Amino acid sequence: MANVGAVKLSSIPTAPLTALGLVGGFVLANRTGNRPLGGVVMAAANAAALPSWTSRGPATAAGLSALYWGAMGASHPLAKKIGVWPSVGTVAAVSAGAAWIAADRRR
Repeated sequence: MANVGAVKLSSIPTAPLTALGLVGGFVLANRTGNRPLGGVVMAAANAAALPSWTSRGPATAAGLSALYWGAMGASHPLAKKIGVWPSVGTVAAVSAGAAWIAADRRR
């Protein structure tokens, strides 16, 4: 497993990590006007969550990653219907909930 200092990445709770990746990526992209920079934040959060997700099986890792990136894509049309921040909050909550159900609660 990958380690950061003395912390195993597979031991980090991924629900808050996915929420922070989506919200943080949005905030950074919005504040800087640099959308790819927001994508870097999202990719870093996804990469940090992967060891934990992969430890629960490749299907879990693939499914949660697909949901995570799909949520970002879904936030755009959803924002036109309910507003930007409600959309970001909704997709972050759905992604975090899925990560908790599929990976975190099994610890």
